[in-house]
Amino acid sequence: MGRLDGKVAIVTGSGRGIGRAIATRYAAEGASVVVADVNDEDGEATLADIAGAGGTAVFQHVDVTQEPQIKALVDRAVSEFGGLNVMYNNVGGGGSVGLDCSIEAWDLAINVRAAFLGIKHSMPELKRAGGGAIISTASVTGISPLPGIHGYATFKAGLIMLTVSAAQELGPFNIRVNAIAPGWTITPALVGTLPGDLDDAKRIASRAQPIPRHGRPEDIANLALFLASDEAEWITGVTIPCDGGFLTMCNQTPETEAEVRAVMAREGEAPMYWRDTPA
Repeated sequence: MGRLDGKVAIVTGSGRGIGRAIATRYAAEGASVVVADVNDEDGEATLADIAGAGGTAVFQHVDVTQEPQIKALVDRAVSEFGGLNVMYNNVGGGGSVGLDCSIEAWDLAINVRAAFLGIKHSMPELKRAGGGAIISTASVTGISPLPGIHGYATFKAGLIMLTVSAAQELGPFNIRVNAIAPGWTITPALVGTLPGDLDDAKRIASRAQPIPRHGRPEDIANLALFLASDEAEWITGVTIPCDGGFLTMCNQTPETEAEVRAVMAREGEAPMYWRDTPA
């Protein structure tokens, strides 16, 4: 018996990284999964992973900022598997948007609008099912921002508040709305924002929190599984950090900052959002 036997789940942005780990874990625990991603090759790779492990899934191409595509995504879950029990809004982004950015760069669509659309269009099916779970990927920066990444911190803070307000409205229908705030988790997205190569990124991320290792997508998937399961039926309206204790540090550790600067110096790169004082 899997912890999600008989349930139907959608996971957006499940072509790689955290989304792939969640989709494969859900399928391994018995859920029928709709793998959703804008990148068809990545989405099909996740689908192959699930099928290879004996799980049940289909792939749906989706741009999460487009409402008709989100509606079609929910419709696909219903037509393929007969309903919906779990909506996981994983897609996010925004990077290091500073106060001097263009208005075009200050765009909440992929972080806040996408989650809103996921809630809006999954809500009728979750009500029809007698309840369920809506989960979104937030970030520790939405709780305590790192220096200089004003856009991403603002977007994720908005997502956290959306989680709270949606939980108030949907609780009477036994629909739980929660979010996960990952810390420094090694994914293609994080590695792409750090200097150096994958090994550099792992070393930097391993020093960002009290627990001396970097985060893994599987860490987030473990929490995502619990929140999707019936074991979490009394939990709603919260954002749970999954960060190795990062938020206990209040801000970036000097050790991580020193690691970043050392790699940047080696690569001849200019600082990003880290402080301009000498390491």
